[in-house]
Amino acid sequence: MTDVGGAHVAVVVQNVSLAEDNRLCKQVEALCSAGHRVSVITRRADANEPWRSHPGLTLIEYRAPVDGASTMGHVREYATSLWRQIPRLVRLHRRDRIDVLQICQPPDLYFPVTALARRLGVKVLLDQRDLMPEVFAQRYSSPPARALRVLHWLETRTQANVDASVTVNDHLRERLIAAGGAPERIHVVRNGPVLARLGRAREATPLPIASRVRSFSSVVTWAGKMGRQDRVDDVVRVAQLVVREWGRDDVGFMLIGNGECLDELRLMVDELGLGDNVWFPGWLGEVDLYRHLAAADVGIDTSLQPEVTPVKAMEYLGVGLPLVAYDVQETRRLAEGAGILVTPGDTETLAREVVGLLDDSTERARLGRVGSERIQLHLAWERQCEVYLDTVAGLIGERLQKVPTPRSSAAARPGRPSGT
Repeated sequence: MTDVGGAHVAVVVQNVSLAEDNRLCKQVEALCSAGHRVSVITRRADANEPWRSHPGLTLIEYRAPVDGASTMGHVREYATSLWRQIPRLVRLHRRDRIDVLQICQPPDLYFPVTALARRLGVKVLLDQRDLMPEVFAQRYSSPPARALRVLHWLETRTQANVDASVTVNDHLRERLIAAGGAPERIHVVRNGPVLARLGRAREATPLPIASRVRSFSSVVTWAGKMGRQDRVDDVVRVAQLVVREWGRDDVGFMLIGNGECLDELRLMVDELGLGDNVWFPGWLGEVDLYRHLAAADVGIDTSLQPEVTPVKAMEYLGVGLPLVAYDVQETRRLAEGAGILVTPGDTETLAREVVGLLDDSTERARLGRVGSERIQLHLAWERQCEVYLDTVAGLIGERLQKVPTPRSSAAARPGRPSGT
């Protein structure tokens, strides 16, 4: 294989900061460990602080736009991000020639940038995490057909202007192929947890007895970004059934994370009188997240998106936590045999299965062992990152064969943070 160590890989991410992007954090660590110089253009956030001094990484931050809460709000958010990202990307390439440009999507709006980058000899890697038409349809009860056609068109333009793609499951891979991507250049890289960090979480001091988790005989948890398409309100409805209607005041519900729906969810909890049994620890670092998950008894997921492989489910399984979720395609592929799946949208059955599992410690332990083994043997990041690094290496090899010019003096400079 061509020696590709020391190449410059630049990454652009729009919708969250680097620190909040669990997948990108793992990718950056893998790239740096492989000897590449890595630059990430991302939203400025206090949580990015540890990454500003990460060896081999140049962090280029911009002021975060206002998160969109409507269609036009999202358009303004994306346009503002592009306006702030593109000049930084141009300056970066002038200072230290980019070998591979990775775009984290959605949104599918970077194809003019990637088309120009390819004309300049830069290899473009697409990391597709979600599908915009499906997300749009989940967010709105009657999505306009014209808007969906536009979103599908954007997918085709994206695939016409990249050199390779990685994505999180087979469903998304098939969609990218349907959008015009070459099958041999689209690879599945699942987003499993890092085994080493799961190990550190097990070795860490357990949550204190005085914590909210320990105030209940049983705890149900949900973790992730609280977007409208994630239907976290169904978790609150499950809590209402379990605690209020069925009298299980011994059960607590721990909803970990943040996002556009957080304030609405807090208001919903207060209006339903569930404040004593439902709480929001906020966004947690990875090891702290695993500690909290390991202190719970059951993990829950209420997404109705068949194309989404829920990262939260892999995190539940990684700590040996059984899953109760709606029976949708990618959730089934991930968790069948390691959890209980119910008819999508049937909140009452979801709640009954949660209670049944809470009251059956033997079944919880069995499902937890199945899930933990599946992560360790197949889905952990250590099993997945080899495909990712091989894809990057292949693009760098193609780039070096076509552009045999010497590297700039910037190649010798260590990574450094930048707020330009």
